[in-house]
Amino acid sequence: KPCPLCDEAKEVLEPYKKRFILQEVDISLPENSSWYEKYKYDIPVFHLNGKFLMKHRVDIKRFENHLAKLELQND
Repeated sequence: KPCPLCDEAKEVLEPYKKRFILQEVDISLPENSSWYEKYKYDIPVFHLNGKFLMKHRVDIKRFENHLAKLELQND
């Protein structure tokens, strides 16, 4: 804290919030130490449906493509 890149990412993802559930993980908390060790130099990190998707900044095309594929699978 603060995390300007995290704030920016949340703004970019705002129009999609009805299509997915955003779960934020504070890697500085002791219970998230495994995430901290893995990503301490790479925040923010994005996983979609439990799989790594991207880090540092939102690649909106990549996000849209993966989200659309998941939505098609769930229809």
